[in-house]
Amino acid sequence: MAYDTALLVGVMFTVATYLILQKNFIRILFGFIIFTNAGNLFLLSISGAPRHRRMPILEEGRPVSDYVDPLPQALVLTAIVIGLGLTVYLIMLLYRVILDSKTIDTEKLFQPEEGDE
Repeated sequence: MAYDTALLVGVMFTVATYLILQKNFIRILFGFIIFTNAGNLFLLSISGAPRHRRMPILEEGRPVSDYVDPLPQALVLTAIVIGLGLTVYLIMLLYRVILDSKTIDTEKLFQPEEGDE
């Protein structure tokens, strides 16, 4: 993995962790989006560069090391779909929280209202 890619992944994970630990629900949402993108970039970067490699169609006489491993690309594609589904769920959850509670602050969201025991 190249050093610049490793640094980018580290910064993305750090920013995402900071945003997820905030009180504002919108910042938590953006932190989750950055976290999923950082995970996808990490998976793709550890798979190695596909330069000078061929499609994974086996031919006689070629060593197995000349082929690109398709597993990381399949994992990233699956992670993109799952991340998108969870992001849409969090957006709809935020929408309902705003409609019902009229706040996006997580501390105010869980405080008891007047008349609650």
